[in-house]
Amino acid sequence: MIDCHTREFLGWQLSKSGKATTASAALEHALIARFGTLGRVEEEFLLRSDNGLVFTSLHFTAIVRSYGLKQEFITPHCPQQNVMVERFIRTLKEQCVHRHRFENIQHAMRVISDWIGFYNNRRPHQALAMRTPAEAFRLAA
Repeated sequence: MIDCHTREFLGWQLSKSGKATTASAALEHALIARFGTLGRVEEEFLLRSDNGLVFTSLHFTAIVRSYGLKQEFITPHCPQQNVMVERFIRTLKEQCVHRHRFENIQHAMRVISDWIGFYNNRRPHQALAMRTPAEAFRLAA
């Protein structure tokens, strides 16, 4: 889950299989990271995703509604409509995943978590006037 305004990567889960419960957990981590708690958000905001079975499932859509979020889906077969997420995944793979040989899922989670901390707090972004996502969030708050 990425905040498209600050480009901060807020919530994620690593799983061997894509399930709605995994996506829900990532969403809940994002909400906690942004708001400090779980519960209905005060101001409705948009949650954009592709049309994958995980994001269109009854379980995930019910979770989204329960938190007061508005869900929007990109046009099928148009990944450019979700370019920020697609680019983040490419960067994650190039700068982290493809550079390691993970021993197990726990090792992968530790390495990826460390890289996301670097991405959010120390890696400047040209699109953010060479600020980090965390700096962009502090300035926007």
